[in-house]
Amino acid sequence: MKLKLTKPLIVFDLETTGLDLVKDRIIQLSYIKVFPDGKELRHNEIVNPGKDIPKEVSELTGITNDDVKGKPTFKALAGTLSEEFKGCDFAGFNSNHFDIPMLAEEFLRAGIDFDFSKCRLIDAQAIYHKMERRNLAAAYKFYCGRAMEDDFEAHRADQDTEATYRVLMGQLDKYNPETEPDPERHLPNDMDFLADFSRHNNNVDFAGRIVWGEMKDNKGQPVKDKDGNIKKIEVFNFGKHKGEPVATVLRYDPGYYSWILGGDFTYNTKQVLTRIRLRESKLR
Repeated sequence: MKLKLTKPLIVFDLETTGLDLVKDRIIQLSYIKVFPDGKELRHNEIVNPGKDIPKEVSELTGITNDDVKGKPTFKALAGTLSEEFKGCDFAGFNSNHFDIPMLAEEFLRAGIDFDFSKCRLIDAQAIYHKMERRNLAAAYKFYCGRAMEDDFEAHRADQDTEATYRVLMGQLDKYNPETEPDPERHLPNDMDFLADFSRHNNNVDFAGRIVWGEMKDNKGQPVKDKDGNIKKIEVFNFGKHKGEPVATVLRYDPGYYSWILGGDFTYNTKQVLTRIRLRESKLR
């Protein structure tokens, strides 16, 4: 279907050194400029961020520090991009949450106040989430083939529990490796796999004050197990000790433990920290 445009639309995506709008920088900018008459202009630019690209970002994007050497910085490109984008609307995937704010920051750092408030900002992810609901009722309809309101009362924990159980069984039936031809859509009937597959963060405690990080040796290199997997260790995810191993901090700054226990933290965070402290005391 042809887009009905009254002015050009920039469909774009960014790759960056990370997700921090203040500290991170763009390393790749790609866009398709779609004109009202249907003409399409494609452009792809590798950008020198002026800082090292983290290893995990290079592994994810395929863009290395060598690739950006000699490439223009965003500041060098900003004037041309500003002219190219003038009078356009923008579209992306999760763009309103990240890509547009990052692009705005880069323009401002380059001394250009590009006014996105005058643009229509279209986010395909937001449309997807609103059109394809992701609540229990939608899951029940999709996996069980019936409207939830036909089988259950609304907003009842016992009813929602029964519906959730049926949805889980429906998921295992739909993605059964024995009947699903697409290997990428296989869902083994195995609780270890399902728990790992369901995990959406790296938290040790529920609040995310303590997270799993890579274990490093004295030279700062990742420590691997016998199977070649990088070992994980609990690290603080906030405050003055952010990024440091919890066990190490507890040894050289024992007062930090008391501060957290007396502070406005969740009971779960305090419980997890206490367990780590007890574990480490037994190892000494």
